[in-house]
Order: sequence, then C-alpha cells, then structure tokens
Amino acid sequence: MSLRHAQAISGVALLALLWFGPLPALSRHSFAAHMAMHMGVVALAAPLLAAAIADTRFDPARRWPRGWMAAPWWVLFASVIEFLLVWAWHAPVLHTLGRTSAVAMVLEQASFLGAGMLLWLAALGQGRVPSRERAAAGTLALLLTATHMTLLGVLLAMSSRVLYVHAGHGAPADALHDQHVGGVLMLVIGGLSYMVGALVLLQRLLHPRQEAHG
Repeated sequence: MSLRHAQAISGVALLALLWFGPLPALSRHSFAAHMAMHMGVVALAAPLLAAAIADTRFDPARRWPRGWMAAPWWVLFASVIEFLLVWAWHAPVLHTLGRTSAVAMVLEQASFLGAGMLLWLAALGQGRVPSRERAAAGTLALLLTATHMTLLGVLLAMSSRVLYVHAGHGAPADALHDQHVGGVLMLVIGGLSYMVGALVLLQRLLHPRQEAHG
C-alpha cells in the first residue's frame, strides 16, 4: 500500500469515526466533544485527505496549472475563507444552532471539511511545476491559521464565563470546565497540526530540488 493510499484510507476512516461515532450525540451537551469533532475534521482528516490528493490528477492546481487555483495568492485566499468560517461558527448563536439542529450540524461540518480541504490542498499542492512562491504562500497561510486557531483556543480556555448556553452538564462550573477543555483541544490539535504543515512547506523552500525530484 502506498503512502497516498494510507493517507486517503486514514482520512476517510477518521471522518467516519468523527461523524458516525459517539461525538455527534455527545456534542449536543458537551462543548469539548464538539470541539474534538471540529478539530478532527479540519486539522486531522482534511490534511490527510489533501496530502493524498495533492499533485495527483484530482488536484485542481495540477489539472489547471495556469489558472487561478495554481497562483500563490489563492493559498492565502483559502486561509481567509477558513478563518471566516471557523470564527463565524464559533459565534455563540451559530455555534449553539450547530449543536442543537441536525441540519445546521451537517452544514457546519460540511463547511469545515470544505474549507479545511481547500486550505490544505492549496497549501500542499504544487501543480505541475513546483513553485517556491506557492510554497512560501502556503507556509504563511498555515502559520496564520495556526495563529488564529491558537488565539481562539486561548480565548476559550481562559474565559471566566460560559460563552455557549448549552455547554456542559449540571452546574455552571461544569460548563465552564467543559469549555476550557474544548479550548485546550483547539489550542493543541489545531495549533500543532497547522504548525507541522508549515514546517513541511518550509522544507520545500530550503530544499527545492529535493522536493522537485522527490
């Protein structure tokens, strides 16, 4: 089995576990469970699937090498899209809707996967000709994403009040603890995943010939 096949199978299996396992039901009452599902989609499953697709015939940048999807600015644009979606879905009203409505949860998770795949494919894919400019843009995009994920995680983990009315069980202290755990999950999983991705792309900048012929 090739590395790409292993990445694709791992990504699909992880999505199946996240979406059809216990997390969707738990997330109705637990902010931490919902955050685990969110981070699993954008920071774990999406990069696995993108790594399996990047620079294959399924990669849009390879199919249209001279189009806007192959341009370095597209990578930064993809990071802005994910930033807007992540912060929008963590606004209290939308977040609560996503945890209490099945339709809203499907829409939320689909948008997370779409935005995550868009960013990771844009960052990892090089098209037909490896580009230092695209690798540099990808490095910057993933670093910016790691930064805003870390910032949001810190805000959630350090907040002194419950931001989401359905978070946690029982007393307000339990809900606040649940929210803090969710913030730590975002801080650790999100921050580390995007940072590792940025380091991979940084290696492309430092060793362009190795990447071009590897």
